[in-house]
Amino acid sequence: MSLPSFKRLNALGSAAGSIAVLGGFVALWWLASQSGWVNRAFLPSPAATLVSLVQGLAGGDLLAYTRATLQRMLLGWVLASALGIALGALIGSSRAAREWIAPTLEFIRPLPASAVMPLAIALFGLSGGMVLAVVAFGSMWPVLLATLHGLAQVHVRLREVSQALQLGRLEFIAKIGLPNAMPDILSGMRLSMTVSLIVSVVGEMIASQAGLGQAILLAARSFQASELFAGIVLLGAIGFASNAALALAERRLLRWQRP
Repeated sequence: MSLPSFKRLNALGSAAGSIAVLGGFVALWWLASQSGWVNRAFLPSPAATLVSLVQGLAGGDLLAYTRATLQRMLLGWVLASALGIALGALIGSSRAAREWIAPTLEFIRPLPASAVMPLAIALFGLSGGMVLAVVAFGSMWPVLLATLHGLAQVHVRLREVSQALQLGRLEFIAKIGLPNAMPDILSGMRLSMTVSLIVSVVGEMIASQAGLGQAILLAARSFQASELFAGIVLLGAIGFASNAALALAERRLLRWQRP
């Protein structure tokens, strides 16, 4: 068997295994809801969840809530990526910046986004801008740390070449530093996308902003279990789709690394 055929067979086996695990999870969910292990007021059947999901996307408010969450997540992720790459490039290429800025960032970095939210509410009020600021803050760190790690891994020979060519700091970052750090940056951006989705949902719950977070919270308070599970399933689908899209983009952008 040739190597490409073996790889395709291995990929098909992995896909079949993933589908089998998902099917087993859904079967266990159905069994738990039908057997009465859990009250149906708290655990709807998969069929009831699917009906609520389809109806919500077709004629209900679920589609509008999804758009609001996606817009908030993507905008916060773009801001976080831009800030993370810019700060990472600055700190990673300047000793003075490392000495002045890095200690402050190390003090702020451990703060969870949920802990910063009350401060953001005091500054921006219960607004969409507040949620966006917290999303950008919370999802910036994976990109920033990945950029720093990638720049730190630049080979010493490449640094010597840049010095021999008398490249300025900006030229070194644009032509050598960031291209060398791109694998780390793209991995950090994938993690940042997941964080931005999580923080968006939490912010919507706390700040009462339109989105899937608010929809899930309202469904829980009104004991609408099927709507609650429909929102959770939709969040999982968004996370899966966004990660798959970024993984595909990463493979395309890093084709030059493959032999």
